[in-house]
Amino acid sequence: MKKPCPVCSLPHLEVFFELPKMPVFCNLLWKEQQAAQNCPKGDIKLAFCQNCGFIENVVFDPTKLEYTEAYQCSLEFSPHFQNYAQSLAMQLIERHGLQDKKIIEIGCGKGDFLLLLCELGNNYGIGFDPTYVYRPEHEKFKHQVEFIQDYYSENYANYQGDFIVCRHTLEHIQNPASFLTTLRQTIGENLDIKIFFEVPNAIDTFQNLAVWDIIYEHCCYFSPASLSSVFSRCGFQIIETMEEYQGQFLCLEAFPSRGIKQLKDEQTEASIQLKNDVVTFATNFQKKVIFWNNQLQEIARKNQRVVLWGAGSKGVTFLNTIKQQKQIEYIVDINPHKKGKYIPGTGQQIVLPEFLINYKPDIVIVMNPIYESEICKMLENLNLFPELITFEQ
Repeated sequence: MKKPCPVCSLPHLEVFFELPKMPVFCNLLWKEQQAAQNCPKGDIKLAFCQNCGFIENVVFDPTKLEYTEAYQCSLEFSPHFQNYAQSLAMQLIERHGLQDKKIIEIGCGKGDFLLLLCELGNNYGIGFDPTYVYRPEHEKFKHQVEFIQDYYSENYANYQGDFIVCRHTLEHIQNPASFLTTLRQTIGENLDIKIFFEVPNAIDTFQNLAVWDIIYEHCCYFSPASLSSVFSRCGFQIIETMEEYQGQFLCLEAFPSRGIKQLKDEQTEASIQLKNDVVTFATNFQKKVIFWNNQLQEIARKNQRVVLWGAGSKGVTFLNTIKQQKQIEYIVDINPHKKGKYIPGTGQQIVLPEFLINYKPDIVIVMNPIYESEICKMLENLNLFPELITFEQ
C-alpha cells in the first residue's frame, strides 16, 4: 500500500508493520467484562516516510474515536511521574520567564499540568480538552485557570497567550501538518510567543523496541527528525528537541517564524538511521510476542499466580497481542478511577495494589520499567515480595 506523506508529501509511504483488530481506545475502560471484550476495534498499518521519518497508521479512521469525559490517561497518581511533571513545569517557567503570563494548553487532559504551571509561576491558564472533568480541588484556581471542554481549533483564535503547551496530543491528530498550520495562522504576527510540545518518542518505540506502545489512538509517531520537520514546514523555528523521561518522551520548543526553515543535515540523517530499525521492527515484535507467550506458558506449568501492573496503553497492547493472556486474571493500576473496570479487548479486571494483599501473586509483570522501583516499594509496604519481571529482562 502506498500513499503520500502528510508531512512532506513524498509520494511513497509504505507499510512496514500490521496489527489487526486492536481496541480503538486503550484509555477508555469498561464497566462490564463482556462489553470490554466486545469493544470497537480497528486495524493498525504503520508506514514510514524515508524522507522526513514520519510514521503513521495509514488505515486510521478518526470516526471510530470520540474523546469524552470517560477517557482516562492520567499518570498523575504516580509519584515518579509527579516528580517529572513538577520538574518540567519549573524548567519551563525558569527558561521562558513564565511569571504572571497567560498560558494556553492544547489537550490539557484533566488539567494537572496547566494547574502546576499556573500555581508555580502565578500564571493565568486556559486549557482545551473534551475529556476535561471538573474536580472540587480545582475550585480554588477558578480565578486563575479556565477550562474549555472542547478541541482547540481556529474557532478559538481570539484566545491568545504568551506561551502554548501541548503534551501527548499531537500523536492523536491524523494530519499534524494541517493542525500546526492552523496554529501558526492563529498566532499571526505574535512572534514573541514560545511553544512547547511533548509526544511519545518513536526512537524508543522502534529503535529500543518498546513494542507495546503501538496503539490505535496514536495515528502518528514522531522521531526528533520528523517532529522538527513538521514544525519547520508549518512556519516554526525550532529552538531545541530533547528526549525526556528516560527517552520515552520527545519534547520540542519553538517559536513562530515568517518562513519555512531548512532542517540541519544531522536531523535528516537521523531519519535514515530510523529506517533500519523500521525494517526489522515487525520481526522483532513477533519475537517479543513469542517470548512472552512462552514465559506465560512456563508460569502456568509451575502453577504460579501472575498479575500485570499498568492498565495503560502498554498493558492493553500486551494483552491484546499475546495468546496466553488468560493466564493473567487481574491487572493492577494505582489510578483509583480505573478500579473495578475492565481492559478493552481481553476483559481483565483492574484492581488497586491493596487487592494483592489477599490475592498474593507469585509474579508481577511490570509494563513500564521506569516505575519498577516505585512498584517495588508499594509491594514492600503491603508486605508482599513477589518476583518482578520487567520488559528489560
